[in-house]
Amino acid sequence: MLITMQKGVIAAGHIESAHAGAEILRAGGNAFDAALGAFLASCVCEPTYVSIGGGGFMLAHTASGKTVLYDFFAQTPAFKRPQHELDFRKVTLHFGGNTQDFHIGLGAVAIPGNVAGLFHIHKHLGRLPFAEIAAPALQLAKNGVALTPFIQSTIYLLQPILTASAQGKTVFTNPDGQVKSPSEIICIPHLHDSLFALAKEGARLFYEGEIGQQLAADCAAKGGYITMNDLKNYCVIERKPIQVTYRGHTLFTNPPPCTGGALIAFALQLLQQLNPDGKLKNGTKAYMQLMAQVFYQTNLARKYVFDKYLHNPRVTANLLNPQTVAHYAQPVVNLLGNTTHISAADAQGNLASLTHSSGAGSDYYIPNTGMMLNNMLGEADLNPHGFHRWAKNRRLSSMMSPALLADVAGNLTALGSSGSSRIRSALVQVISNVVDYKMPLQEAVTLPRLHLENRELNVEYGFNADEAAQLQLPDGWHKTLWQQQSMYFGGVNAVARQENGIFYGAADTRRSGACFVV
Repeated sequence: MLITMQKGVIAAGHIESAHAGAEILRAGGNAFDAALGAFLASCVCEPTYVSIGGGGFMLAHTASGKTVLYDFFAQTPAFKRPQHELDFRKVTLHFGGNTQDFHIGLGAVAIPGNVAGLFHIHKHLGRLPFAEIAAPALQLAKNGVALTPFIQSTIYLLQPILTASAQGKTVFTNPDGQVKSPSEIICIPHLHDSLFALAKEGARLFYEGEIGQQLAADCAAKGGYITMNDLKNYCVIERKPIQVTYRGHTLFTNPPPCTGGALIAFALQLLQQLNPDGKLKNGTKAYMQLMAQVFYQTNLARKYVFDKYLHNPRVTANLLNPQTVAHYAQPVVNLLGNTTHISAADAQGNLASLTHSSGAGSDYYIPNTGMMLNNMLGEADLNPHGFHRWAKNRRLSSMMSPALLADVAGNLTALGSSGSSRIRSALVQVISNVVDYKMPLQEAVTLPRLHLENRELNVEYGFNADEAAQLQLPDGWHKTLWQQQSMYFGGVNAVARQENGIFYGAADTRRSGACFVV
């Protein structure tokens, strides 16, 4: 999408989320207002993978040139309790021919940060009153949202979690127990009133008022960890983003304790060494082999250099040290979430890149609020040392990596992705498409992708199948050639503001994204 500059541009994971952001831009809001409005709307119209009870991050670039990472992700509680007292239940989900275990219940809920993030960012960066930012989401919550085929498909995938509670059954299924059909209305009871009260009373209602008190009481009585002190002590953290150079462009992204940003930066440094002129033809066997090697070596570096030292202040510097990069760039013999992302830009030069998630969901709704909380303490990816072994009172790590790409001419691109562990591989390939191959933003997002994980190279539909079949893998590894593009490979939503005042936007059709220039 291309148009001469007007008020701004918004890209989001659902057409109604994007509409909400566009409406706020039209009303005179800035990029941060638009991102927050789309954020609130996503909690209404994307209820299978985000909620007000989750957490996230926003990378903000202001018109004055300041770039800040706002961390409002989930936090571990300050105290533990005996495991036999916990409401912590295993649920097995089926993804095609594969299965994956999740854990739900009050014992899986980490301290949510979304509400704190909304109000903190608005206080520091917003232009419009919060009530105006919340208005589109309130309208959606009041009237309900027509179910899209994509959201319906995620209900089927997550049905054992989404319908484990009576409220979940009411929201996602008909009285006969069947999942609602596309175009039927999804309306979450009590959510409109809760959002209206939050817009009026602010974050204290959630962290110190009736909502928080109900959550803490239920945790104490029914097997959760969270206390009122946990809620009262939660705060948004403003961090200095990682900043690296890639072929004359500067990338800003999420720093530790999150893993995704540093690993994206490392993978791009490897690309510079392994493909120094950036001219290896995109989509060829050699290109696929190169990307597979980059992802493989990045996984090794993560294991031996990064994860063990995640909370060391120098972990990023050590990972991105030229000697470390050079070591992992050596040739290798025989080598080859649930989340949503919002990007926004405005005419004044502000850009916002915001990713948030509630995991797979806990199945617990705070009574009479319509708010289902996260299951971050029950997500295996976020608990690599095992469940219930988390350090107390500490931010959980995440693969979420809101990013900003700037070139020497002053052109700026805000981008990010949903997709759990596929976030970093999706963003590395999109950034390479833009920088190395000078692709238009939508083409860079739409092009097929690769992902390497758990000794398996996943090759998305669109690559040459014969060449993909010839790729060499280490012994014991295998490849899967997908027969269609899939949400598995992430959902990148991006916007760009050129120095000459032209806006671009790109939304990922893999996850039914939408983009509007206003």
